[in-house]
Amino acid sequence: MSSDKDKKDVKDRIAIPEYVMALAHVASLRSEDPYRKVGAAALDHDNRVIGTAYNGLAPGYDAPEGFWDDRDKRQKYMLHAEVNLCSLFKRGEAKIIASTTLPCTACMQTLCAYGVKEIYYEEEYMASDAQEIAKVYGVKLLQVSSFPKAVS
Repeated sequence: MSSDKDKKDVKDRIAIPEYVMALAHVASLRSEDPYRKVGAAALDHDNRVIGTAYNGLAPGYDAPEGFWDDRDKRQKYMLHAEVNLCSLFKRGEAKIIASTTLPCTACMQTLCAYGVKEIYYEEEYMASDAQEIAKVYGVKLLQVSSFPKAVS
C-alpha cells in the first residue's frame, strides 16, 4: 500500500519533455564546437533513453591545428546533433527527440524520415522550415524552455 508521501513523489516527478530536454542539454556539453554547442536525446515508445548525441566532427576525425579558427570554413564539415542521434536507432524506434536548438530543415526532414512523432527544442533557429514540415507530417513540435540544469 502506498503512502501519501509516495503519491507526492510521483506527482512531483519531472515530466517527459523536461526530462529529455535535460538529457539533450547535458549531451551538448560534449560538443567540441567552440561557437555552437547543440545536443540531442531520443526516447523510445516506453520513454526509455535510446541515446544522446551532439554536434561535432565524424568519429575518428582528428582536426588539424587551426581547424576551429574559421567558423564559416569548417561549418560544412560539422555533423548536426540530430543526424548523429539518428545513427543510433532504426526507423520507427524513436518516438521523442529533444534538441537544444530547433532542427534545421535538413535535420527535420531526417527526423520525419525516421518516423519521429514528437520533437522538443529549446532555442529558436530562424533559418529552418521545421514548423512547416512538422505540420505536413503531423509531428508534434514543442518549445521547452524550462528544465533542470546543472548548477555550477
